[in-house]
Amino acid sequence: MPTKLNQILAIEKGVKTRVYAQFTELHKATQKSTLLNGFHKTYQPRDEDGERYPPERQKVRVNQAEVFKQVARGLTELFDITATKDWTNCKARADIVVDGDTLLADVPATYLLFLEKQLSDLHTFVTKFVELDSGEDWNLDASTGLHKTESMQTHRTKKVQRPIVLYDATEHHPAQTQLITEDVVVGYWSTVKMSGAIQAPRKQLLLERIDKLARAVKYAREQANSIEADQQHPGRKIFDFLFAE
Repeated sequence: MPTKLNQILAIEKGVKTRVYAQFTELHKATQKSTLLNGFHKTYQPRDEDGERYPPERQKVRVNQAEVFKQVARGLTELFDITATKDWTNCKARADIVVDGDTLLADVPATYLLFLEKQLSDLHTFVTKFVELDSGEDWNLDASTGLHKTESMQTHRTKKVQRPIVLYDATEHHPAQTQLITEDVVVGYWSTVKMSGAIQAPRKQLLLERIDKLARAVKYAREQANSIEADQQHPGRKIFDFLFAE
C-alpha cells in the first residue's frame, strides 16, 4: 500500500527523537576509555611452590565496529525518511481557494506550512491592536488619515485671594477682614482628540478574513500532503561510503 506524505510527516519526529537519543548515548560511550579498553591477565609463579593468583579480566564493553554499525543503522533510517519527505515535498502542491475563488495556485506544501504560522502570528497581532475609545464620537480626517473628535471646550481656573469683611468698623474698633481663596475662570481650553487606533468593526473584519484564509491554507496543506510519498533510500549509500573498511 502506497505511503502518503502526511504519514511520513507523522512518524518523522518520532524517528528523529529516537535516533538522536541513541546517537547521543553512543557518542557519550565512545568518549569513555574504560568502556573501550579491557584486558586479560594470568599469573605464573616463579617457583613450583610459589603463591598462585586467579586470572583477572576486564571485558571491552564498547567496540568501534559495532558502534559504527549502530550509528549507520539508526541514521540510515532517519536519512531515508527525511529524504522521502523532502523529495515528495518538491511535488506536494495545492491551490488556496477562498469562497470558491483561487487566491494562489499550485502552492508548495512547505510554503503552505509557512503561511499557517504567519497567519497565526498575524491573528495575534491584530487581536492585540488597540481599538478606538468607544466612549468618544470619532470622525476620519482624510487629510491626516487619523480619527478625531469634535472640539470640546473646558475652562481653566486660577486660585485668587480676596478679602472679605467679617465685622464693620465701629467708633471703637477697626473693621475685621479675612483673606479667602476663590477659583476664578481665567481662560478656556479647546480640545480635539486624535487617534491612530483601529475601529472595532475594522478589527473584527480583519480577524474574520485571517481566519478564513487560515482555514483555506490548512485545507490546501492537508490536500498537498495527501500525495503519495516518493520513497528515497540514500542512507545506505552514504554510510557504505563513510564507514567502509
